[in-house]
Amino acid sequence: MAALRALRWRRRLPGLVPRRLLGTAESPEERPQFPGASAEFAERLEFIQPNVLAGIPVYRVMDRQGHVLRPSEDPQLPKEQVLKLYKTMTLLNTMDRILYESQRQGRISFYMTNYGEEGTHVGSAAALEASDLVFGQYREAGVLLYRGYPLELFMAQCYGNASDPGKGRQMPVHYGCPERHFVTISSPLATQIPQAVGAAYAIKRADASRAVVCYFGEGAASEGDAHAGFNFAATLECPIVFFCRNNGYAISTPTSEQYRGDGIAARGPGYGLLSIRVDGNDVFAVYNATREARRRAVAENQPFLIEAMTYRIGHHSTSDDSSAYRSVDEVNYWDKQDHPISRLRHYMANRGWWDEEEEKGWRKSSRKMVLEAFEQAEREPKPPPHLLFSDVYLEMPPRLRRQCAELERHLETYGEHYPLQQFQK
Repeated sequence: MAALRALRWRRRLPGLVPRRLLGTAESPEERPQFPGASAEFAERLEFIQPNVLAGIPVYRVMDRQGHVLRPSEDPQLPKEQVLKLYKTMTLLNTMDRILYESQRQGRISFYMTNYGEEGTHVGSAAALEASDLVFGQYREAGVLLYRGYPLELFMAQCYGNASDPGKGRQMPVHYGCPERHFVTISSPLATQIPQAVGAAYAIKRADASRAVVCYFGEGAASEGDAHAGFNFAATLECPIVFFCRNNGYAISTPTSEQYRGDGIAARGPGYGLLSIRVDGNDVFAVYNATREARRRAVAENQPFLIEAMTYRIGHHSTSDDSSAYRSVDEVNYWDKQDHPISRLRHYMANRGWWDEEEEKGWRKSSRKMVLEAFEQAEREPKPPPHLLFSDVYLEMPPRLRRQCAELERHLETYGEHYPLQQFQK
C-alpha cells in the first residue's frame, strides 16, 4: 500500500506544487489533486479580502533631495552617463514645451507632453541594450531620445512633413524607428502588449539574446489585451519586461476609479510574472529594476512586470483640460516637491557634478537646439499626395491604382482649391 501511495503521488496531475503546512500530517492523497493551483485544503469558509495584505512596497534608491539611502543600491553610474540621463530628461522637457505651444498656436494638430514622467523613460532606456526591442504606448518619447533619435525627426513627425519617416500618415507623437528598434506607436490602447509578447516569443525561438520591453499606462492595463499578453508571456516563458507607468490618471479617470486592487504590480503573481513596484521619479530605482529584469528575462526566459509609480503633471494631451478633474495644488506639489528632474539634479549637485552656471548654459543651448529643429520642420514641405497609396502592398492592387489616378485627375482639375504649394512635388 505504501508503494501504491508513492506511485499515486508521483503521478499526480501537473500544475500543482504541494506546500506542507507546519504541524500537519496530511497524507499525499488527502491533499488537493486539482491541476492548475498551488493550495491546501481548508475547513473554514472564508473569502480572501482584497485589503488583507499590505500594499507592495515602492522600491527607491534616492530620497527627494537626491541622497542615496543605501549605498549598496547606488548603481554607481559614471558622471558621463548621469549627465546623459539629466540632459535627456531636460531636453525632452524643453521639446515638450515648444511643441505644446506650437499646437496651441495652430502649427501642429495634436501633442502629448511627458512632464513628470521623464525618469521612467530615461531610467529604463539606460538599462537596456541597444538591440532590445521597444513597444511604446504614446508617452515614451524619452526612450527614443535617449537612443539618439534626432530632434529634427521628432519635429518632422509632429509636423508630418516630407522628412517624416512615416511620410505624414500618422498623427503627431506616433514615432517609430527601425534602426533604433522602436516599434511605431499605435493609437489604440494596449494593442502593443500582445504584439510585444509575440515578438518576445519569436526572439526566444531564435535564441537571439535580446529582450522586449513593452510600455503602457495603468489605464491600458484594464484592457483585455493586457490580460492576454500577461498570460501568453508567462505560459510561453518569453523574455519580456512589461513596464507600466502608473501616473495616477488614465486621461480623466483617477486610479481610485480605475481599479480596486493594489495597483498593477499586484496582478503579476496571479499571472506568474515576477513583479516589482518602483519609484518612477527616482531614475536610479527605475534603472536598477529594469537592468535586473532585463538581465533575468534574457538569461532565464522569464517575463517581468515593473510598475513605476509617477505622476502626470501635464494634461493628458492637447485635447484635455485636467483642471476639470484635479486641483492646481495637487499638480503643483508633484511639479515642485517630487519631480524626477529636480531629484537627479540634487544628486549631481551633491556630487559636485553640476552647478547653476552649467544649468543656465545647458538650458540655453538645449532650447536653441530645439528651436532650430522646430524652424527647420516648419520650412519643410508636406509629402506628395500620391504617398497616400504606397507602402501598404508590395505591388499596388488595381483598385488603389484607380484611386490614385482619380486623385491626380481631381487635383489637375480643382488644384486651385487646395494648398498644393505646401506639398512636395
